[in-house]
Amino acid sequence: MNRQRLLILGSTGSVGTSTLDVVARHPERFEVVGLTSFRRVDLLFEQCRSFKPRVAVLPTEQRAAELRGLLAGAGLDTEVRVGAQALVELAGAAEVDSVMASIVGAAGLPACLAAARAGKRLLLANKEALVVGGALFMQAVKDGGATLLPIDSEHSAIFQCLPEDRNTWARRIDHIVLTASGGPFRQRRHDSLHGITPEQAVVHPNWVMGRKISVDSATMMNKALEVIEARWLFDLTPENIRVVVHPQSIIHSMVVCRDGSVLAQLGTPDMKVPIAYGLSFPERIESGAPRLDFMAMKDLSFEPPDRERFPGLYLAWDALRAPAGTTAILNAANEEAVSAFLSGTIGFTAIHSVNARTLDRLQPQLGASHGLDDLLDLDARARTEARQVMKALQP
Repeated sequence: MNRQRLLILGSTGSVGTSTLDVVARHPERFEVVGLTSFRRVDLLFEQCRSFKPRVAVLPTEQRAAELRGLLAGAGLDTEVRVGAQALVELAGAAEVDSVMASIVGAAGLPACLAAARAGKRLLLANKEALVVGGALFMQAVKDGGATLLPIDSEHSAIFQCLPEDRNTWARRIDHIVLTASGGPFRQRRHDSLHGITPEQAVVHPNWVMGRKISVDSATMMNKALEVIEARWLFDLTPENIRVVVHPQSIIHSMVVCRDGSVLAQLGTPDMKVPIAYGLSFPERIESGAPRLDFMAMKDLSFEPPDRERFPGLYLAWDALRAPAGTTAILNAANEEAVSAFLSGTIGFTAIHSVNARTLDRLQPQLGASHGLDDLLDLDARARTEARQVMKALQP
């Protein structure tokens, strides 16, 4: 068997480390050829020592020099490259078969597009690539002949419930239901959320995730982004996508068929399950995740997402019905707002205010044939607008 040559974009994040955990269980199947990180030089070095990739990428020369020193001291010959363009070049390189795209935020879009255009097996954990890129990204997948495999647990669940022949999906699906845990504040009074601290917001009851995505889960903006991603992944109208709060995170999402049948994927809340499925598709391999114990399951409950507690969720459908580019504005505003919240600049409930006001104040004005540069320019303008909104919110 020829080993799958794998590049992991964002290898030191939670998805990246889980991917390497799965890969380590199957050395006969996978060869890690590239690893990238934004700031965790120490962990990236340990990963290089364990998996001996040909290339590692860091965003600055200072961090690259630090890694080179560590590698030299350990007698490792991994080449260290620098910057966003290095990510793009590596994602499209001939020596890469598969790309795990787990860079958080819109920063991952250029490399994801490069992988799609080069026809790679693209394991998409970076939902922002579709939230920002939308039609442009899906066209790149089609033109490049890439294999697009969703890694978010919810989208992987939907994908696993559907036949491999995408041409049959429209005839089968009535609608899909994305499940949400409700995060750490599911039962908290909405009028008490203004005092939430970053330390409280990043503690998720079911999943181990990075700080940004943990805050998104607490506001349910993560689910809003997943609604937008699902629209593109499964070619659905906004009306065909629904969300239900399922606190146990056992059912990862559902497909409601035209005949009324409901198909669901169940499993423990562990990202290694969808990662292993994406890595091995259409086969299945050992993931290392704990098995679901049905005898230990006391109940499975469901409830509608509370609009007062989670107003940001409902921006997803508004943005999808608005002009092209509106979802990119929403994503950029949210990234800026979450960053400001984590740094203590704004309060928890201000995140939604920043997102909603930025959408009100900025129109996308994208042409029908817009490209990556147009989207990146829109992303930059949205961030500037969001920062202006945050200044206006300051007492």
